[in-house]
Amino acid sequence: MLAIAAGRQPRLAWHNEDALTYELGDGPQRCFVKWSPAASSLDLAQEAERMAWAGAFHPVPQVLELGADDDGGWLVTAALPGRCAVDRRWKAEPRTAVRAIGEGLRAMHEALPADRCPFSWMAQIRVKRSRRAAAAGLIDPARDWQPEHQDLAVARALELVADIPPADLVVVCHGDACAPNTVLTEDGRLSGHVDLGALGLADRWADLAIATWSTTWNYGPGWEGELLDAYGVPPDPDRTRYYRLLWDLDV
Repeated sequence: MLAIAAGRQPRLAWHNEDALTYELGDGPQRCFVKWSPAASSLDLAQEAERMAWAGAFHPVPQVLELGADDDGGWLVTAALPGRCAVDRRWKAEPRTAVRAIGEGLRAMHEALPADRCPFSWMAQIRVKRSRRAAAAGLIDPARDWQPEHQDLAVARALELVADIPPADLVVVCHGDACAPNTVLTEDGRLSGHVDLGALGLADRWADLAIATWSTTWNYGPGWEGELLDAYGVPPDPDRTRYYRLLWDLDV
């Protein structure tokens, strides 16, 4: 990390269980470094591959460097102009942020060519992965699931997600369409999307269910309809319920 920083002071931008993301520099030279420990299951090479593919059609960060050593791996990307949609500025203007997230997700789904996408995020694959994780004892509802699912037993949840709803529209999904992964320009428009490690073909509700869910986590209740209106689709409670449960299972 120190070698990548080259004298610049790293600023922690995001922290989750699998990785730390640091911001370096200012102005045109600003970049981000995602670092993942060697023990993590996060595949930064997979994310770099997806970003490189998507970048031909839609604004995503340019990959500057990918590397690894005994301690972990790192992915360096150029910064997109603007601020994350959960920046303090946009939390103070939730309607602007939520509508930009919805419009931006629609733009991404329309721009990325599904017939040329080499990656999959289809429910069938995710259900199989969830079954393997459950068999290995890797699913802990009390730790990993949202409150609305914690009364379910893992076995029952797996039964429910085995009944995959017919696809509404198969698109290239973001794979983690939570609000923090949309970057907005200073005038509140889409600048681009980040964190693309799961990008792939899926029903668009696999993204929409999580994008709407995240408005509650980041801006409070009452914004889901605004996002769907900006995207241009009516609510679909059944697909939303299905893909939210699959999200909690898909560790």
